[in-house]
Amino acid sequence: MNRIRCICRLAGILAGLGGTLLAVTATSPAAFASRTPPFGGLLERGPVPPPVHVIVTGGMPGWQIALIAVGAAVLTATGAVIVDRARAARRQLTAPSA
Repeated sequence: MNRIRCICRLAGILAGLGGTLLAVTATSPAAFASRTPPFGGLLERGPVPPPVHVIVTGGMPGWQIALIAVGAAVLTATGAVIVDRARAARRQLTAPSA
């Protein structure tokens, strides 16, 4: 194995580990969030707030989601057919043995 290939592989591994570390640190504050009392005392509990009912008025309708999924499937299938035909065109035919 030549030295450049070894260095490129090592750089790829380090980049992957760096990206993983960045993703973990970006998502961990919400996962480890907790409410700790100041100075080690008990939390003072006040009156319980009334429940809040959330009404969602926005969002994406189901037909739009289905349309996006179908478009992605068609695009992927088209790309697969193009790649397959390009491979078939580059493949060299061998002469049949008699």
